[in-house]
Amino acid sequence: MSPRPFGYATLAVLQALADGHRYGFDVIDHTGLPSGTVYPALAMLTRKGLVSSHWEADDRARADRRPRRKYYQLMPEAVEVLAESMRRFEAMGLRAPLAPDPGTIA
Repeated sequence: MSPRPFGYATLAVLQALADGHRYGFDVIDHTGLPSGTVYPALAMLTRKGLVSSHWEADDRARADRRPRRKYYQLMPEAVEVLAESMRRFEAMGLRAPLAPDPGTIA
């Protein structure tokens, strides 16, 4: 039995990371998904070994007068998982998460 495919929200989070968005609020802003969707998806992807994470240094956050950020990065396996998931969406005639609408490309 093949692993259960990821849903739209999880793919949107993976795509946001692939596009260079590295911390939770940045992923939230990019995807438009609520924190109650993004953070569980990031935790699940980390548990599955598709994403790694690390906390930024305290002094950096203090210098910017904000809480520390937890940064996320795709692991090499995630790139293929993302590509396969996008192919699956396209095969069903769906537009993949955050993919540009073909009608808006000049």
